[in-house]
Amino acid sequence: MLDTSRGEPPAPTEEPRGCLFALSQPPLMIFLGVIGSLLLMAAMHDLLLL
Repeated sequence: MLDTSRGEPPAPTEEPRGCLFALSQPPLMIFLGVIGSLLLMAAMHDLLLL
């Protein structure tokens, strides 16, 4: 016979991953570092050489 009693649903085993998990990925941090350094070099060029 089937058990049709309504018990508590099983707890999820994995926690949802949020924005901090995405930011901790090395390829994303390398990309953001390259973009940031290019912006910094452009800003220093404008401030010091122009």
